[in-house]
Amino acid sequence: MFYLILYISCIFGVNYGFTVVPPIDLGFGVFSPMALVVGIIFVARDYAQRAVGHYVLIGMIIGVLISYYGADPAIAWASALSFAISETVDWLVFTVTGKPFYTRVLTSTAIATPVDTAVFLAMIDFMNPATFVLMVIAKILA
Repeated sequence: MFYLILYISCIFGVNYGFTVVPPIDLGFGVFSPMALVVGIIFVARDYAQRAVGHYVLIGMIIGVLISYYGADPAIAWASALSFAISETVDWLVFTVTGKPFYTRVLTSTAIATPVDTAVFLAMIDFMNPATFVLMVIAKILA
C-alpha cells in the first residue's frame, strides 16, 4: 500500500510542481526541473503494481483526479492525457514482458517516457526537438 500512496502522491506533486516551478529556457530548448520527478513516477508505478497488482490503474485514476482539482487545469489535463497513454503503455510492457523486475522497470520506463513527453509537450505547446530530448533524458536519469 505504501508504494500505491507514493505513486498517487507523486502524480499530484508533479502536476502541482509544473504549475509553480517555471521552466528554464536554455536557449536551444526549454527544461522543466519537474521532469526529474516525472521519471520517478514511472518507477513508483512499477513498484506499486508489484505491491497491489492491476489495482495500480485505480491509483492512476485517483492521482489524475486529485491533480485535476489541485493543480492548474491546463497542466492537469495535459498530464492526465499523457499519463493515461504512457502509464497504460508502462503497465502493458511491465505486465507482459515476464522478465525479472529490474528489466521490466527499465524496459517499461524506456518505452513509456518518450510517449509521455511527446503527448505532454504537444498539449502544452512546448514541443520542439531539443525540449523533447532534454525532458526524456531528465526523466530517464531520474
